[in-house]
Amino acid sequence: MIEVDCIDDGDPLTFEVVVKEGGGESRHTVTMSQADHARLAPSGAAPEVCLEAAFCFLLDREPKEAILPRFDVTVIARYFPEFERELPRYLESR
Repeated sequence: MIEVDCIDDGDPLTFEVVVKEGGGESRHTVTMSQADHARLAPSGAAPEVCLEAAFCFLLDREPKEAILPRFDVTVIARYFPEFERELPRYLESR
C-alpha cells in the first residue's frame, strides 16, 4: 500500500510517502515542482496520484528499502531513464 500526503503545497510541493509492504514500511519525503507535475501528469491527475504512480513504477524495479528517503521526483529519471515514458501507463491504472 502506498500512502501519499501533501505536507507543503508551495512550489515545490512536498509530500510524505509511506510504503507498506511485506510486514514493514518505508517513509520518504518527495518534492515535485508545479511545472514537473504539469509535465508528468498532462491528463490532470492530482499530484498525489502522480506520486503514487511514480512509486508503483519504482516498486516494480526495486524494493521499498532501496528507494531514497528524500528526493525530488525528477531524480527518478536519472536512475531509470524510461520513467517519463512509462509513467502514463501507471497513471492510467490509478
